Amino acid sequence: MVLPLIVKTKVTIGSFQHLTPILFALGFTIYLIKYSRKNFSLLQKQKAVHYLGWLVSATLICFHIYRIACDNYNFKTDLPLYLCSLMALLIPIFTYYRKYWMFEILVFWIIGGTLQAVITPDITKGFPSFDYFRYWMVHLGLLAIIFYFIFELKMKPTLKSVFKSFLALQVYVLMMVGLNYILDANYFYLNEKPKSASILDYFGDWPFYIVVVQLIVIPLFLLIYLPFRLKKPNS
Repeated sequence: MVLPLIVKTKVTIGSFQHLTPILFALGFTIYLIKYSRKNFSLLQKQKAVHYLGWLVSATLICFHIYRIACDNYNFKTDLPLYLCSLMALLIPIFTYYRKYWMFEILVFWIIGGTLQAVITPDITKGFPSFDYFRYWMVHLGLLAIIFYFIFELKMKPTLKSVFKSFLALQVYVLMMVGLNYILDANYFYLNEKPKSASILDYFGDWPFYIVVVQLIVIPLFLLIYLPFRLKKPNS
């Protein structure tokens, strides 16, 4: 008899497999922030978020090692070069050094990109597959980390940060264009939209959806920046 919670099928929007990890991560993040505020020194807060960064990164690394050892690993599709995966690999560097210029880039990439991946998940195998846990640990972990920096370590972007993050994104896109050409791949979905439902479905076929995304990135980043702009300095 197969338990109803064990469903190794594609995760659909609004399903139990979709909403449960989001609610769990939301509760965990709120609890971590509140607990840190009451019980941790600044050094302990910095260590806590660094350990969380390593947990996210280690999950992704273990997943790829597992895939290489036990599965049909394809360098054209499976390398951790998609934006969220790449951020997950690099996030321990940010949580260790806590450089403001890194925050300026990541705050918009994570809220603008990772949040979209959470709303429209691209998971072909559901609970309790390794891919399922990897997907949610990476995406929800990145969001938890950036919100910890915002609400507990008090980092805020500026208007200049919007354009710095946008320019950094263009560098990443150019790198992916080159790698996609070399590997005949589709990293960052620059050659084809993802198979699962995503916001790109509303932006037309290739290459029009790429143009549309480029046009809306800065307005999106500005929208993300707006609450920081409206928030009073002493609040």
